[in-house]
Amino acid sequence: MSSSDTVSKGVEAEGGERAGSVRLDHVTHRYGRGGETVTAVGPVDLTVPAGEFLVLVGASGCGKSTLLRLIAGFEQPTHGTVRVSGAAPRPGETAGVVFQTPRLFPWRTVQGNIDLALRYAGVDRAQWPERRAELLARVGLEGTGKRRVWEISGGQQQRVAIARALAAENPLFLLDEPFAALDALTRERLQEDVRQVTAETGRTTVFVTHSADEAVFLGSRIVVLTKSPGTVALDLPITLPRGAVDGEELRESREFVDLRAQVAHAVKSAAAA
Repeated sequence: MSSSDTVSKGVEAEGGERAGSVRLDHVTHRYGRGGETVTAVGPVDLTVPAGEFLVLVGASGCGKSTLLRLIAGFEQPTHGTVRVSGAAPRPGETAGVVFQTPRLFPWRTVQGNIDLALRYAGVDRAQWPERRAELLARVGLEGTGKRRVWEISGGQQQRVAIARALAAENPLFLLDEPFAALDALTRERLQEDVRQVTAETGRTTVFVTHSADEAVFLGSRIVVLTKSPGTVALDLPITLPRGAVDGEELRESREFVDLRAQVAHAVKSAAAA
């Protein structure tokens, strides 16, 4: 693993906050104007320490993706404040973001998509070949650099999107249901990849899903949201091992099964309340 791929969890940012830490204070977000406003989420108070893997889970429409966009800086809260590393988030700079679809540039090759991300990240051009190779190796895509986007599978395209999001050496990684459109086998493989990548790099990660199974497998902490407007219904630390572990064994363990049932019940209860 290259040292350039590791994000220090101990680096202080603005206001004494650690790089990658996230803090939401009394955050509410509304859409629309006047009498047509709809409150999507809030009020929410949430602190995510540097290096944590937080999973936001809940039924469709509960505000999970809205919270992620607020953390990324793509939207501003109607009320309250969002801070990443002690400062207001800056879209495109604060975090690497992976969406539900890969959003790759189809006229570029795999390596062309990675190179564009490296350019926006301010990486010296002379370092691109080495960094590109590191990133593609990290997501298991060695040897695919010269292939066109349409020549690789949907799962491989999402791997490229993950590599692209990791290109910038920022300490925050945001993923919005990135595996929702994939088949079950590919989804499980990519879950294991993300789990390993985030453990190795030390990036703070916020992951959105509606799946209790996915939440328990990936997270070191799970927050279940109520139905819209989303508020925190459950804040649960996950104590499952986070090092090298066989995914199938983990899913078959009694602790995993019990946690999955607890989260699934919390999601159903929160959606029905």
